[in-house]
Amino acid sequence: MDFTPTEEQAAARDLAREIFTDLATPERLAAAGTGSDAELWKALCAAGLPGAVEDVGLLGLVLLLEEQGRVTAQVPFAASCVYGLLAISAHGTAEQRDRLLPALRQGDAVATGALPARGGVEASADGVLSGTVPWVPWLRDATQVLVAAADRSLWLVRVADARVEPVELTAPWAAGRLVLDRAPGERLGGLDRTSGERLGGAAAYEDVRATARTAFAGLQAGVCAGSLARAVAHTNEREQFGRPLAARQGVQLRAADAHMDTEAIRVTAYESAWRRDTGLAYDTHALTAAWWASEAGKRVVHTGQHLHGGMGADLDHPVHRHFLWGRQLDAYLGCGSEVLEELGELIAESREGESA
Repeated sequence: MDFTPTEEQAAARDLAREIFTDLATPERLAAAGTGSDAELWKALCAAGLPGAVEDVGLLGLVLLLEEQGRVTAQVPFAASCVYGLLAISAHGTAEQRDRLLPALRQGDAVATGALPARGGVEASADGVLSGTVPWVPWLRDATQVLVAAADRSLWLVRVADARVEPVELTAPWAAGRLVLDRAPGERLGGLDRTSGERLGGAAAYEDVRATARTAFAGLQAGVCAGSLARAVAHTNEREQFGRPLAARQGVQLRAADAHMDTEAIRVTAYESAWRRDTGLAYDTHALTAAWWASEAGKRVVHTGQHLHGGMGADLDHPVHRHFLWGRQLDAYLGCGSEVLEELGELIAESREGESA
């Protein structure tokens, strides 16, 4: 395994870091409230970063999302890339790719996903969807939503054909409640008229979910790295009894544990993304990354807030945003115990298959 970024991946990461650092400042984030930063989204699209994801792959996207997470930038970057660009390019028909991808690359269209499938949406054979999804991240920014039906088929629905009710989450992700009342949907995949290959189905759902878990684990790695960086800076500057807080062994141990947790999230996300990009099976690796993102992620953001002392309890302090994002990502697409159970079942099934 070689996780060294290619020249293209490194260039995209560095450009993303520059844009996020310049525009996702605490002042701008405070001004955005619980909504998204439209100017930042325009800057990312003008730089061609959403469209670059198809070239740099999932590992490249993980690198970009780390930079977003470091500053908790409020844009639908992760959702639109995972549920739009990568999902359609991997599982859409040739006609769907030609029709839908250009607008997503330019940022003129924004996608999000109503995943995982929990039985809340039913889809008829002719593409009529009914049901409710309690919350969908960045739905208020989206033009289309990838909906997972109860049978794990995937459907593209125009947001204009659904009802969106604003919902506030732990993190400010411009979320909404998705209400489908006989809304028209377009099945992702189907029969590719060019190759004659049948696409989509439950396999596509599993792949999109694994891709999402990997990508959002990368986002969590960035959130944790940003939280820890703030804590390190604070404890080096803050003095108690004439010594920096960072000189105390208890502080050093907490910071060291948080660093190791952050690295565990990062490396498991890298491995999962690398395996997908190289065409290897990565289902168990995506679950492993999701488990670390959940279990270790919440430990790190709690540590980041704790090491700030009383300042960490200030709801307006920048470190509190990392805490909110970390806790939101902890449970998104399955909390630690859920993904661990799923991982155990997957491993047991694979061993049964080997012994059969």
